[in-house]
Amino acid sequence: MHAEDIRILYGYHFVANRKLWDTSIVPLTDEQFLQPLDYSIGSIRNQVVHLMDIEEGWFGGLREPAAGRAPFKNPEAWPTREKIRADWDVVEADIRTYLAGLTDEECNQPFAEGMRKWQVMMHVLNHATDHRAQTLAMLHSLGAPTFAQDMVYHFWGKL
Repeated sequence: MHAEDIRILYGYHFVANRKLWDTSIVPLTDEQFLQPLDYSIGSIRNQVVHLMDIEEGWFGGLREPAAGRAPFKNPEAWPTREKIRADWDVVEADIRTYLAGLTDEECNQPFAEGMRKWQVMMHVLNHATDHRAQTLAMLHSLGAPTFAQDMVYHFWGKL
């Protein structure tokens, strides 16, 4: 796997995440954002905290494999969209910094349990796509605006 390919895929990921926030999450009321939903891991807040947590955890492990995984974040520690978005933006910036320095050689280095670093990064992308789809379905049920997140729309400049 080549580092530039990973950067291209994460370009899509960042655009899709921002569109999720700006198009679909920002218009919610506070009640809708925190409303318990019987799908996936609960409220929209819980979904986005989970996404942020997973990305921070895996990329922390890529930077410092010996550090180990911190316990999962409790979504209740993020009572507002503003707090989550501020921390989300920090996580994204950290990932962008990591990816900017990524080399082909590093992509192909072993990580853990038979995985290579590029496979970890692909797992994070796949996980995020899955949870974005879940979140979009939940948002639709709340009457929020949603969008198609297909990667091809990003490549066509329509995402």
